[in-house]
Amino acid sequence: MTNVIALNAPARRQPFGVQTTAMIGAFASHRRSADDVFWLKENAELLNILECTGAQIAPEALDAHASFYRDLPGRMSFFPQYYRFLLSICLDMEDLGWDGQLAESLCAWVAQQGLPEAELSDLQRAEARRLLARRGIELHGDDGLTERLHRFIDRCATFALPNKKAAYELTHIVFYLSEYGRCDPGLSPDALRSLRFAGVLAYLDQNTDLLAEVCVALRYAGQVPSPAWEHSVTNTLTDFDVVSGPDVDVADAYHTFFVSGWLTRVADIEARPIAVAAERVRFSERGGGQGPLRSMSACLLQLNKARSSDWERMRPIVEQSVDARGCDILMQAQDSITDFDAFFEGFSRMSFAG
Repeated sequence: MTNVIALNAPARRQPFGVQTTAMIGAFASHRRSADDVFWLKENAELLNILECTGAQIAPEALDAHASFYRDLPGRMSFFPQYYRFLLSICLDMEDLGWDGQLAESLCAWVAQQGLPEAELSDLQRAEARRLLARRGIELHGDDGLTERLHRFIDRCATFALPNKKAAYELTHIVFYLSEYGRCDPGLSPDALRSLRFAGVLAYLDQNTDLLAEVCVALRYAGQVPSPAWEHSVTNTLTDFDVVSGPDVDVADAYHTFFVSGWLTRVADIEARPIAVAAERVRFSERGGGQGPLRSMSACLLQLNKARSSDWERMRPIVEQSVDARGCDILMQAQDSITDFDAFFEGFSRMSFAG
């Protein structure tokens, strides 16, 4: 393995240079073809994290994307269904220092074609609005969009139940409302509670990927996440296995690696740099195993109507349903937020029991 990247170190401590050049090159040229939608996803995510954290990259770092950038107008016209990925890559390249001005004309073309009007999801419309606004173009036909986004994230009960799709939508809404940490997202106390509930569930599930996103969203909302949560993410990042070779499987945990590094930069947390080859690489999360969430849910399901929404009453029963490691995680989760009792009231599903 060669080259060391510093995605997991604050820019002022270790500015991005040749290490980031290697990382960008690996994802641009060695993992997937640019005609693969997963190539678009991976590269858009990497460049987005670099851009929103203010990374300082070497002038030649984006050379691996030069031909892709030149072909963007043609790609956009042939693959309009991927306009959000394409716009994101173009905008981030220019904002990271690439010498070009395609993004403004591409944003105008997307607006003229009405591509955001084809979006059924408010979340996707919010992303489109944010992308177009980066070049001063207003998204039309989004009356009430912001209000609907807030209404969704203000419903705390949604996030007291295991629902990864809803939880990821919650974090992304905060990313868009905050312009990735550039402004106050204006979250209500209920929305902040939603983030805490989503974080508790991610911690109980030992889902580092989601937990890192929740912590970043809380930071963007001006909150300080539980030290236990951020410590868990940092530990996972340190334990990553990064393997290079022409035949390594790239259906991997790269996204967890990305968002964990993102959190350490946002939270200014020291983390050990990880060696990454400037070639085809695979990211594997060693991790410590599954959390107690599934066992807790199974316990409540078996209790049926005998369960209670009172955490103090249910605590000894739930503790007996998990192993020793799971019990430790459960106790840490209980201590990670001040409103665990309210979380458990929703998690118990007693409001649906009739």
